[in-house]
Amino acid sequence: MSEFNLIRRHFTRSTPSALLGVGDDCALLQVSQGNVLAVSSDMLVSGTHFFADADPYLLGHKTLAVNLSDLAAMGATPRWATLALSLPSVDETWLAQFSAGFFALAQHYQVDLVGGDTTRGALNLCVTIMGEVPVGQALRRDGAKVGDEIWVSGKLGDAALALAHLQGNVQLSDADFAAVAAALHQPQPRVALGLALRGLAHSAIDISDGLLADLGHILAASQVGAQLEFAAIPTSSVLQNKSSLPPFFQQCVLAGGDDYELCFTAAVSQHTELLRLASALNLPLTCIGKVVAGTGCVVSDSAGNPIQLTRGGYEHF
Repeated sequence: MSEFNLIRRHFTRSTPSALLGVGDDCALLQVSQGNVLAVSSDMLVSGTHFFADADPYLLGHKTLAVNLSDLAAMGATPRWATLALSLPSVDETWLAQFSAGFFALAQHYQVDLVGGDTTRGALNLCVTIMGEVPVGQALRRDGAKVGDEIWVSGKLGDAALALAHLQGNVQLSDADFAAVAAALHQPQPRVALGLALRGLAHSAIDISDGLLADLGHILAASQVGAQLEFAAIPTSSVLQNKSSLPPFFQQCVLAGGDDYELCFTAAVSQHTELLRLASALNLPLTCIGKVVAGTGCVVSDSAGNPIQLTRGGYEHF
């Protein structure tokens, strides 16, 4: 099968939001009046970000989801995406399942695939995602203020626990693994939350490399520090049952990565409004600490002692 037949068969859909989509040298996109374009790229590499035998439908979902998570962290409305694929061979069954997972999520968020590339090589998936956000309303990393509360969405650590099980570093029962596997294989981008945080949050980031690593980006950009209470960080019952192994438990929650929840800061005066928002979205939002003057982040255990980790988060190099 030729490259162009592959693209036509598996990755060409109508693109109602684009002036011109797949099939020409470039896509033509029109940004709505009063908005700016938010653009981000993420690459998933076989053996680094996913196992070579990963379910292709779930992999298609995750390939787009991790990019949508970046738009969510900026408070941007998703609009368009491009997809570049490096494939070791043309496997029609794999491509059909991968594209089905990708387009199911794209349809849910009304994202049009408007271009990309294919080539032969090791399995490598790269998406460039584009969205719109009103001028001056984007959520950024550099807006945290001393006195802000620090919040996270959802629960943290399940994806890291599932990965540890697959790598043989911990043994979970079938039921426990099933309970945490979705967090790793099928993360849910918090797009609705990001849109709702416009005007409420001072700063935001998505948690991809681990809470401490990603919160650290906010702290560095905003030139502030943070104090967190470990007991306040929301976790699933499966992880809570592993708390008899404190270092492992703490590592999953604080530095495991692949959560794709949002971490954000907001004024104390917004506390009640954020709890109302959590109820409206049916999504847990939890205050886990505060922004302080200085630098760095201190995490305290239930006795008030600082927690020391050997690793602060996922590092690519």
